[in-house]
Amino acid sequence: MSDKYSATWVSHSSVGDFLKCARAYYLHNVYKDPKTGRKINVINPPLALGQAVHEVLEGLVEYKAEERMKEPLALRLEKNWKKYAGKKGGFKSLDEEVATKERALGMLARVEANPGPLINKTVRIPGDLPHYYLSAAENIILCGKVDWLEYMPEDDSVHIIDFKTGKNEENADSLQLPMYHLLVRNSQKRAISKASYWYLDRDDGLIEKELPSLVDAEKRVLDAARRVKAARETKSFDCPRGAERCFACRPFEAILSGEAEFVGVGEYNQDMYVL
Repeated sequence: MSDKYSATWVSHSSVGDFLKCARAYYLHNVYKDPKTGRKINVINPPLALGQAVHEVLEGLVEYKAEERMKEPLALRLEKNWKKYAGKKGGFKSLDEEVATKERALGMLARVEANPGPLINKTVRIPGDLPHYYLSAAENIILCGKVDWLEYMPEDDSVHIIDFKTGKNEENADSLQLPMYHLLVRNSQKRAISKASYWYLDRDDGLIEKELPSLVDAEKRVLDAARRVKAARETKSFDCPRGAERCFACRPFEAILSGEAEFVGVGEYNQDMYVL
């Protein structure tokens, strides 16, 4: 029976947590601090950098194409950076913060010099959080936000673009593109003609990726989503390393054991901690 309030909601990030460690999935996506009623998260410099850069770039969609580069991107970052300054960004020293901010500015300078698709028309999916029923019969909803959707006028299609701020390449067996292909296809009317990653730390432009077929994408994503749903129903949230804990759940366990410092409430209404 379909019911959005009792449905299992899955996204690229939540399924990614689950595939690494069911305990990490639980602590990041299910558990709420009984004192605040909020979920918990750990902030660190790479996460702060990613959030700050994405905020600047994704915010450009609010402007007309010809106006997006009128204000320097460095200035836009400066306006937002106070949210990530000091411990709020997980920085252990001023030097670490300065170095991270310089990396962010370098990425934005690269985009400014090579704006490419960011000065073309875009497609916007209605609503704050795009979602659809991956399986109405099983009450599973796929949700998520795609960084950028470029409109391709030559065939009235959509180009999926994902900004990458990390140093590592997306794993070949990642579910990100299958999920994005399904989500965009089922959240708006146009066909998807291509998908690309933009590694902002190193590349002046996009790296086009092969679009997974919708049939294969649905099979892989639904299989992972069913595993998440089964774990939630049986409350099976064990770490694969048992009591020793793994790299994925250990930071969240540090919060529960009082070893992390609370630094504020984050953008998604989570209690944010620094280790």
